[in-house]
Amino acid sequence: MAITGMNHFTVLTDDVPGTVAFYRSAIGLVPGPRPDLGFPGAWLYADDAAVLHVVGDRPREQLRPGVIDHMAFSAKGLGDTLERLDRLGVHYAHRRQAGAGTWQVFFFDPNGARVELDFDPAEPDPRAGRT
Repeated sequence: MAITGMNHFTVLTDDVPGTVAFYRSAIGLVPGPRPDLGFPGAWLYADDAAVLHVVGDRPREQLRPGVIDHMAFSAKGLGDTLERLDRLGVHYAHRRQAGAGTWQVFFFDPNGARVELDFDPAEPDPRAGRT
C-alpha cells in the first residue's frame, strides 16, 4: 500500500448552511455534488476535488475537538485572502514559517475547527510598508 495524497477533511456542525457559507466566503470552497448519505451535510470542492465534508445534525455540545489539531490547505493570493478575512471579521494569525519561509494564516471556523492556509514564500508580504 502507498498513500498518494489526502482525500478530505470532515467538519461536524450544528449549522450546515452557516458552515458552508463560512468556507465559501472565507477561502472560496464551492459546494458540489454529494450522495444521499442518510444525514444532513455538504461537500465543498477545490477545483474538482471534494476536499471538505461537512456533517450536520450534531448538537453544539458534541462539537468538541479530537486529536486532530487542524486542517491545512495550499493556497494562492495571500494579500487578497487577508483582505477577505478582514472584511469578514475573521480573527487570524499571519506569519512566515521558520526555515522554509512559507506564509501561514491560521483561523477558526464557526464550529471551532482550526484552519491553516499555506502560501508560497515568493508571495509578497501584504503588510510590508503599512504603518
